[in-house]
Amino acid sequence: MVKLVALYKKPADVGAFEKHYTEIHAPLAVKMPGLRRMEVCRFTGSPGGEARFYMMAEMYFDSHEAMKAALSSPEGRAAGKDVMSFAGDLIHMMFAEIAE
Repeated sequence: MVKLVALYKKPADVGAFEKHYTEIHAPLAVKMPGLRRMEVCRFTGSPGGEARFYMMAEMYFDSHEAMKAALSSPEGRAAGKDVMSFAGDLIHMMFAEIAE
């Protein structure tokens, strides 16, 4: 299993970000074919005080091939275009393999 991890810096307007993310972006993202599950968490702090990031989304797929197909699908392209429109300067994305 693999996942796409999206880390978001804290937005200047948290309310507007949250509204867009929950009402528009997340519903687009969960439509990607082959997506097994999506988890979203908001950071509350770190051992050193304030967390470096505001939020993390993890999207799980069976394989790299399934993830690549999902991201290149019409649904994946729509989600990618959307995230860049409202959080392009806030997001950092990575691919990860899940250790068994």
